[in-house]
Amino acid sequence: MAEAHVLVFPCPAQGHINSMLPFAAALLDTGVFVTFLHTDHNLRRASSVAGSPHLRFLSVPDGLPDDHPRSLGDMMELERSLREVGAVRYRALLASLSSAGRPSQDDSDGVDDDQSFPPVTCVVVDGLLTWAIDAAEELGVPALAFRTSSACSFLAYQTIPELVELGELPFPAGGDLDEPVRGVPGMESFLRRRDLPSLCRRSGGTGGVDLDPILHVFAEATAHSREVRALVFNTTASLEGPALAHIAPRMRNVFAVGPLHAMSSSAPAPASSLWSEDDGCIAWLDGQPDRSVVYVSLGSLAVIKHDQFAEFLSGLVAAGYPFLWVLRADTVAASKGQHTTPQGSIGAVGEDKARVVAWAPQRDVLRHRAVGCFLTHAGWNSTLEAAVEGVPMVCWPFFGDQLINSRNVGAVWRTGLDMKDVCDRAVVERMVREAMESDEVRSSAQKLARVVRRDVSEGGSSAREFQRLVRFIKELSMEGAKSDHQNQG
Repeated sequence: MAEAHVLVFPCPAQGHINSMLPFAAALLDTGVFVTFLHTDHNLRRASSVAGSPHLRFLSVPDGLPDDHPRSLGDMMELERSLREVGAVRYRALLASLSSAGRPSQDDSDGVDDDQSFPPVTCVVVDGLLTWAIDAAEELGVPALAFRTSSACSFLAYQTIPELVELGELPFPAGGDLDEPVRGVPGMESFLRRRDLPSLCRRSGGTGGVDLDPILHVFAEATAHSREVRALVFNTTASLEGPALAHIAPRMRNVFAVGPLHAMSSSAPAPASSLWSEDDGCIAWLDGQPDRSVVYVSLGSLAVIKHDQFAEFLSGLVAAGYPFLWVLRADTVAASKGQHTTPQGSIGAVGEDKARVVAWAPQRDVLRHRAVGCFLTHAGWNSTLEAAVEGVPMVCWPFFGDQLINSRNVGAVWRTGLDMKDVCDRAVVERMVREAMESDEVRSSAQKLARVVRRDVSEGGSSAREFQRLVRFIKELSMEGAKSDHQNQG
């Protein structure tokens, strides 16, 4: 019987790695070999210690210089460079790995030439990297697509062509964002224009269908998923059952296997952070009373204006609770006349009331007894992590699927509050207090946590789906080995 060896290839962004590395770790527990593919730039940043003889890290170039910021505003440039430069090296590497199980001398880039790995039998590629999926299939390696965002946002991207035809997209500048959206099955009863990805909003002008180019990438990748052998979501039917039910008929196979970070495993998942985590914040939390701290993090990509930062800070101080704020060096855009740094402004509040870190071990923070609520951008990883720990949320979505996630938190699951399109100190104060003090919100969050944890435990829906996915992957591996044997004969 052929040994299954899966190459896992995420988009080179923190949120995508956070989702797909636990997936790789879960595969290891089933006896599958895993090669996790970074870009060269990210492999140098990451603490990529395998911790298992069946896991290794390799990389391909993304085509950009090391000092390139690779920020949200550069997303299209990174996508284009990776597709043009990285794709060539990826194809050569995969051809080598699928025939020999190890990189050739030209492709190894200094990585140990581990001869214990069998040939790659399957790839699981981030669904946005459509060229990597196509290249694998052209080389005869079965390819599955993995989507790191929510199923609800995927459903919205899936229906973009129909929404354009209905005249729902793009939204006219100055139009009523609270109007309901027709044409998204399963979500028409509660979805408003303001809840669709911000890319759907027209930035100016009144004529033509001027969709954002990034939205085109998302929509095309979503349409491409109809052709892949299987589509994998880091979600569970308890959270997104209706969306999954509407997606499945249009796909060949769909697997809902999340939240993957909460899956039990024989060994912890390798570290996934591209930033150095400040563990000192845990000691600070140790000194705070139970459920007394507001945890604030807007993720790895959001950039806010200085006046928005000032509104957040004033609202948090007025709410009266101590807070832990993750503030990357580039979180707050520089502005003229700014005399103090954001970190300095928070420091002036006093260390007993406020702690600022450049990056935090978020899962450890969210499960800490002192954390009472989470002020978040509502990225899918953060949303899942808060759901698993039963932490109430205040959502200020910034980009993409975050807007739909925020709407689900506030209107469907009722585990927090949706603060989109508002950045006002009075609103921040009011919503933080409600999230910290509302018995109803906390009860909903804890109830959902129990359901989601049951999903990933033995016999739960996600655990069963993951077992089904592993069988699917191993069957593909056997079919591929049989085909190779016939071709050689």
